[in-house]
Amino acid sequence: LKGYELAKEAGASAIAVVPSSTDTFNKKNINMSLEETIKSACSILSSAKKDNIRSRAYVSAAWECPYEGKVEGSTVLNIANKLLSAGADEIILADTIGAANPASVGLLFKKCVDEFSHHILSGHFHDTRAMALANVCTALTEGIRKFDSCIGGLGGCPFAPGAAGNLATEDLANMLDQMGYATDVDLQKLSEIVGYCSDQLKAPLGGRMSAWLSKEK
Repeated sequence: LKGYELAKEAGASAIAVVPSSTDTFNKKNINMSLEETIKSACSILSSAKKDNIRSRAYVSAAWECPYEGKVEGSTVLNIANKLLSAGADEIILADTIGAANPASVGLLFKKCVDEFSHHILSGHFHDTRAMALANVCTALTEGIRKFDSCIGGLGGCPFAPGAAGNLATEDLANMLDQMGYATDVDLQKLSEIVGYCSDQLKAPLGGRMSAWLSKEK
């Protein structure tokens, strides 16, 4: 809640809460139980609602937890319902360790769309097992039109053993562009920014399409 107050004072127009779906992951990540995490998240969401600040609520490790294994869809729905009741404007299902596959993604998103409607749902995928783009395609068939991604595939989680970085923005934007979706992303500039970030971090970055993009310039 202190973090929320600081964000509000700084003029934030939107905030996010990121509870995990299992007790162990929350304890490893923020040293709180699942119940405590949900209670804290709901308190922040309620405050944001009163302050007219838009809020995004994640259900982290929505498909599988690195400590407790596969997560039941009913657990995700229960958490999402609590977050929405507290005032969340959007629910993001997050495949935090990159363990989801197109079949499991379709099943969970279908349940959530039936429960909440696709308009408030988003997807967050990691490419640990090379299935992030395939999972996006499956979510698209369920009506989902918003996805998280990160330049060059940066990101990850120190409390998610074996997890790779986030889905690369250049991969996501290029795939959607080739499928005919309007993203309003300048693909040429995006490619240049991947190179800039790589230079700044002094580390190789780039999604699966980076080599192809460099040849397309």
